[in-house]
Amino acid sequence: MAVNVVLTVGSVLRGDDAAGPMLAKMMEDHPIEGWTIVDGGQTPEDDLAPIRRMAPGRIVLVDAAAMGLEPGAIRQVTRDDVAQQFLITTHSLPITFLLSELERCCDDVTFIGIQPQSMGFYDPLNGPVLAAVENLYRCIEEGAELSQYGPCSCGLGCNVHG
Repeated sequence: MAVNVVLTVGSVLRGDDAAGPMLAKMMEDHPIEGWTIVDGGQTPEDDLAPIRRMAPGRIVLVDAAAMGLEPGAIRQVTRDDVAQQFLITTHSLPITFLLSELERCCDDVTFIGIQPQSMGFYDPLNGPVLAAVENLYRCIEEGAELSQYGPCSCGLGCNVHG
């Protein structure tokens, strides 16, 4: 049976950008059967080789994404959504590169974005974003039916952080 991977992205030092690492911590503290967690931190591309070796059947990528929605909103984000944005992100490589590489090793890749409220250095993780992380953890625990999170339709091009 193929392994399923949750790859999280983000910085614990930048407020709501800690959404990904918070999900990783939850999954490390309370593992979900059938899922492996990879905390990619600020350089998730460093984890590509180990993920390729796992030959996952499914990958869920989780990151903060400024979509112009209410804080804590959860949406599926496509590579096209990300490609339309021209803003600098905190990734060392573009998230489109990461998505392309993940899609090369797995046919089932879903990118989940969580709308941040604030991303200032040393800001705390805000309540709506923490609630979103808890909601996403429960979703994965209950079978990972991610279609409940609609597509990003902001039309602005999502500014993905990590």
